Amino acid sequence: MKATLFSANQKAQKTIEMEKLVGLIRDGYKEKQVAALREELRYTIPGVSVKEANRLPVVYFCSTVKKQDGTFVRDQYNGLVLLKINNLANRNEAKNVRRQAAGSLQTMAAFIGSSGKSVKIIIPFTLSDHTVPQNDTLIRFFHARAYDRAAAYYREELQQQITVEENKLDAACRLSFDPDIYYNPDALPIRIEQLWEMPEKLPVSAPSPAVTDPLQRLVPGYERSRIVSLLFENSLRQAMDATGYRKGDEDIKPFLTRLAENCFRSGIPEEEVVKWLPVHTHFRIFEAEIRTTVHNVYCLSSGFGRKPCIRPEQALAFQADEFMKRRYEFRYNNMKGDAEYRERKSYYFNFFPVNEQVLNSISLNAQEEGIPLWDRDVKRYIYSNRVMHYSPIEEYMLELPDWDGTDHIRRLADTLPCNNPEWRNQFYRWFLSMVAHWNGLDRMHANSVSPLLIGRQGCGKSTWCRNLLPPELLEYYTDSIDFSNKRDAELLLNRFALINIDEFDSVSPSHQAFLKHILQKPVIYARQPYKRSIQPLKRYASFIATSNNVDLLNDPTGSRRFICIELTGNINHSTGLNHKQLYAQAATALRNNERYWFTSEEETAIIRNNHQFQQIPVEEQLFFQYFRLPETGEQGELLPAAEILRRIEQRSKIKSGIRNMALFGRLLLKNNVTKKHTKTGNYYHVIEI
Repeated sequence: MKATLFSANQKAQKTIEMEKLVGLIRDGYKEKQVAALREELRYTIPGVSVKEANRLPVVYFCSTVKKQDGTFVRDQYNGLVLLKINNLANRNEAKNVRRQAAGSLQTMAAFIGSSGKSVKIIIPFTLSDHTVPQNDTLIRFFHARAYDRAAAYYREELQQQITVEENKLDAACRLSFDPDIYYNPDALPIRIEQLWEMPEKLPVSAPSPAVTDPLQRLVPGYERSRIVSLLFENSLRQAMDATGYRKGDEDIKPFLTRLAENCFRSGIPEEEVVKWLPVHTHFRIFEAEIRTTVHNVYCLSSGFGRKPCIRPEQALAFQADEFMKRRYEFRYNNMKGDAEYRERKSYYFNFFPVNEQVLNSISLNAQEEGIPLWDRDVKRYIYSNRVMHYSPIEEYMLELPDWDGTDHIRRLADTLPCNNPEWRNQFYRWFLSMVAHWNGLDRMHANSVSPLLIGRQGCGKSTWCRNLLPPELLEYYTDSIDFSNKRDAELLLNRFALINIDEFDSVSPSHQAFLKHILQKPVIYARQPYKRSIQPLKRYASFIATSNNVDLLNDPTGSRRFICIELTGNINHSTGLNHKQLYAQAATALRNNERYWFTSEEETAIIRNNHQFQQIPVEEQLFFQYFRLPETGEQGELLPAAEILRRIEQRSKIKSGIRNMALFGRLLLKNNVTKKHTKTGNYYHVIEI
């Protein structure tokens, strides 16, 4: 059995036998670095990155990895599942968990992690024929099922929470030092059937610890001092209203008595009352009287904490806030224009849209806990400023690693077989423009240029376009846009990051003007569904297009908007694509102020290349069949555009689709026909053949 050991910076890797890897952990190959990490962790706040951790190699147990075209790709899958039990109290608890894990016949290895407060468990899985899948898709399905089975088993066996990994296939850990590592090369592999889709996952929640403090139960989710402060101020206000006490009144006894009674019924300890009242400077001169009165009331009263001075609306608001934050995560997706949620402590890593069923389910879950929360209350909470806004593209760009210096963008362009030497540079410039406009670097213009891939059906054009976006952003790619529905088409500019105009030649001539319009539209002014007003929406979308036919450009004035590239063969999709480095290169170039727009010279080159893809109208072809341009010295005729078109229709017996003579006139001028303007209109100098 083999695994993969990466260097600390993860730029180099080597395949290593399991026995040798266990030896490195047992014999302390990185003992000093692990000791330094554990020492640093003693003085580090949880959640803060630790410098020493970045000096330890990384182990991938589930597969061996090789480097291909500068990118790490999976070489051999071995069926091993890595489980992590983190956040243990101390090394003694970690030893106990390791000992329990070693008691299972299915455990191949168990060792204490590099932090000293975690345990890593390795479990082998196979199919019923003792093999493991090697197809990438089947591996994902198999490993997801195996991970779920392993997590469920060891959770019950060890009575510990398993740290669930979002991408289980990429689960890895730092190389540790554990002289007592458990290793059983003859562990019994768990046999499972091959799935043909991702397994359904049920949410798994850890039991919440019982809350013993009555104040915490009254206003859950808040620090105790804030709860006491809130209850005290409510008690103070109620006492002032009930007794009519105001600043300057000489008789303070009725007020103090009523205040002490309110605080007693609210469950505020006696010393807290004595401490909080002098915070208001007016009462400091009465400190001795305050202490005596409060003490007497507390001695004579009964029913401590049974009737707190807090309005039902306040109590419900606090309970709802605590419930929502404890059970769910919410965010407002700016691109989707709606709220999303996921349950905490569950196997679901993706966020799902909030709909009526979700609102009702959350309401019922709250009522099961004794919180009178209705769907309208849930909706009011979700669509408030309590929920943070989320931009998926900005989030992805912020988490990119440093660029490794390889030209990934032009390498991606080179995967398209073509005879255009300018293509790789043109694609590079377009890709930078796409990323620049995602990040709002130019709010006055849009990414108005679109690559147009031309090739036979089945050569892989659409797949190549889809692969431009990383898996994290694939739901913001679409190849469905209806130009006849202008409002919806404009809203797609805000909803998607990349729009593929599939079968570009099927876009009717009547929609070409609108297509040109949205290509260069920087901001969308529209009313979103269920919204009351028109608001400016940020444009995210860039365009790309595909076609099977060569003669597809029918608007010569807009040809600079398309980078036409004719494919000479099938696209090779076997090479790995490192999306993070692809976009890290673009981000680095933009930070260095590299140009992301096309110059006039580059646009001229695009137009020149597009001549071969220009669609020649029937009227233009028929014109040269029945007319020609006069040679120098020839008289010819001066005819209006309508007369020329009438003669063409008469002689060819073909009815022209042009009804706007200005369009036909522009077509004549494009072919260098001399125009003469007179009082009665424009005339064109031609000779009829």
